[in-house]
Amino acid sequence: MASDSQNPLAGYEPEETEGSKLMRKSRESPFVPVGIAGFAAVVAYGLYKLKHRGDTKMSIHLIHMRVAAQGFIVGAMTCGLYSSIYSNYKLKSLKQLGIYNT
Repeated sequence: MASDSQNPLAGYEPEETEGSKLMRKSRESPFVPVGIAGFAAVVAYGLYKLKHRGDTKMSIHLIHMRVAAQGFIVGAMTCGLYSSIYSNYKLKSLKQLGIYNT
């Protein structure tokens, strides 16, 4: 039996909730939520325009919507990649040269 002086929950760490995980991930890579929001916006706009597409075929409309959503995601990933490269390499070299101080 454990003594009263020891806390039985001392090693217990609560699991990370979905909200805190999303906040941590968005701080680590801020372009992921931007990509998700853009994807959702493109899909919402595409669904709205689905009703007023005129004489355009359904398959053509869906292809255009998919390409626009994928383009937004790829653009956000590319911006995140360039941001990561800049912060990891360019700022490190500028700090080593003494040009950039934070």
